[in-house]
Amino acid sequence: MFINSIGCYVPKTRIPNDYFTEINGLTSDWINQRTGILTRSRASQEETIDYMSSKAIESALPDLPYNIEDIDLIIFASYTPSDTIVTTGHYVQRKYNISNAKVFFVSSACSSGLNAIEIIYSFFTSQIAEKALLICADRNSTYSDDTDCISGHLWGDGATAYFFSTESYSEKDPQIIDITTQGLGHIGLASRAVYLNPKEDGLKMPHGKDVFIQACTYMAQNTKDIVEMNGYSLDDLTFFIGHQANMRILKNVAKQLAIPEEKVLSNIEELGNTGSTSALLVLAQNIKKIARGDLICISVFGGGYSTGSCLIKIP
Repeated sequence: MFINSIGCYVPKTRIPNDYFTEINGLTSDWINQRTGILTRSRASQEETIDYMSSKAIESALPDLPYNIEDIDLIIFASYTPSDTIVTTGHYVQRKYNISNAKVFFVSSACSSGLNAIEIIYSFFTSQIAEKALLICADRNSTYSDDTDCISGHLWGDGATAYFFSTESYSEKDPQIIDITTQGLGHIGLASRAVYLNPKEDGLKMPHGKDVFIQACTYMAQNTKDIVEMNGYSLDDLTFFIGHQANMRILKNVAKQLAIPEEKVLSNIEELGNTGSTSALLVLAQNIKKIARGDLICISVFGGGYSTGSCLIKIP
């Protein structure tokens, strides 16, 4: 399974930490020390989740080696959809006239993107599809509350588009070596730690400490497991990309695994927690740094709880 083209879109607006000082008294230093965030991306009224997703697709089209109409599987992965019936996947199908594609909406908090890749992998393996489009986007500002002093300062907005196929069209096409995800609804404070209730109080994270503990545990273990099960060592990793929830989590995981700081790719300082698209967005933003022979591991953790890891090799 190969990645044929990658695109992304991030709103231009950045909300600085000082903005929250005026709203709820949290200082920039306090936020930065605890999260590693200095600014976060914020969508305008025009930048809907459909708009951001379309822009991400358009940025990928110049490098796509086949017609977008050839896609036979579309998966939209998100936990902040604007519509759960006419999903962004269906919007994209219509906009780009992808008439012969199956369309799904997948949601599993911040692991939604990797869940979608695992489904695509399964569809390819079972020969149900040959070319797939993953749209992964979260518009957290639709549901977040800036006055919430516990988690309102965390959230950013953004979108990615990944085109996959069963065959390689270029010697530079990254290959998905392995992918695995896991539901963890039975552990810790999973049912209460992070939630989104649109009709009541929106997007909240009242138990960040439990999220921190579980994320550090499972992201580290998943990374170690997927690397070693595929015959590599952690030293073989060229880059590590973790879910962009908190810089302290990323540093903790890297320390557990003895991964040097220069191998850890991140965008949380500028964009905040962009949700399920965050790790995929980091890869999209750094794809020009990737060279032949590189080995990359993506590891994520999400509310609910959910987790996953993906190993990517550049042939």
